Amino acid sequence: MKKQNFNIMYNVKMIEDLKADLLCIIGDFFKLLTKGSNVAQQAILDCISGAIIILYLLAERLGYSHTAVDETIKRKLKIGIIEEDKIEKDGKDLTKLYNYLKDRN
Repeated sequence: MKKQNFNIMYNVKMIEDLKADLLCIIGDFFKLLTKGSNVAQQAILDCISGAIIILYLLAERLGYSHTAVDETIKRKLKIGIIEEDKIEKDGKDLTKLYNYLKDRN
């Protein structure tokens, strides 16, 4: 088997593993949310941050840079702000996130 074919198969397996991990984390997150206010805040943060990490890794495996993901997020946030998305109307959440991402860089 050629080395190039092995790399392609390895990347496909890694993508599938990341997808499965993402589903597990989302499932864990939903389970935590059903437990009500007694749930550990750190466990919720672990799920959220884990999902974000996996999505960045998936993007990279699929050929998208972290910068491209960040820029696309900012572009989508701008659209939501301009179009006054429901969540933006309720508390300026999109604006807050956009400003955070813009200032982070």
